[in-house]
Amino acid sequence: MTSIAAVTLEVTDTAAADRFYTNAFGLDGQIRLRASDAPTTGFRGFTMALTVSQPSTVDSLVDAALAEGATSLKPVTKSFWGYGGVVQAPDGTIWKVATSAKKDTGPATRRIDEVVLLLGVADVVASKRFYVEQGHVVGKSFGRVYVEFAAGTSPVKLALYRRRALAKDVGVSPDGTGSHRLVIGGDAGGTDPDGFTWEAASAVTGSARP
Repeated sequence: MTSIAAVTLEVTDTAAADRFYTNAFGLDGQIRLRASDAPTTGFRGFTMALTVSQPSTVDSLVDAALAEGATSLKPVTKSFWGYGGVVQAPDGTIWKVATSAKKDTGPATRRIDEVVLLLGVADVVASKRFYVEQGHVVGKSFGRVYVEFAAGTSPVKLALYRRRALAKDVGVSPDGTGSHRLVIGGDAGGTDPDGFTWEAASAVTGSARP
């Protein structure tokens, strides 16, 4: 089964980004960083999501991100689906932190249960076909709206969402040009229908998260 081995964010200042991700989220191994000045404007076509177990964990992670210089795109709030908020890291990457729980069931923690890479795509069906042909196994599928692939032992789960719907979900315009500022490491290389680049895991370079 094909899966993600590493997600590399291309950033202008790797040292600053490293400090942010260490202090804000405490990620270890899921994210790599690579220096890049590739032109990019507006929505980069993807978001990262952190799924956690309870509202106090959402608050803890979002508050830490804001304290480290992130910008709030959607303040933390309750909704019919749970509790969550959206921030944009200083390097430009958009992060959603959420839980399906509406009440705390234990002590406050900073534990992250799942890291998800959501790719905003023009045609969910076409992109789904591409990834299935590459060996990805569908875990959940909701027609032309959303597809989630089985993660197996991968540290990051992959999902596809319509680009406009994804942008609306995180509170930004869907417009954007230039580089995605993202490289996905997996079992094979290649470029998907929306221009997201995959590299063989052994070829992915960049500083690993401490």
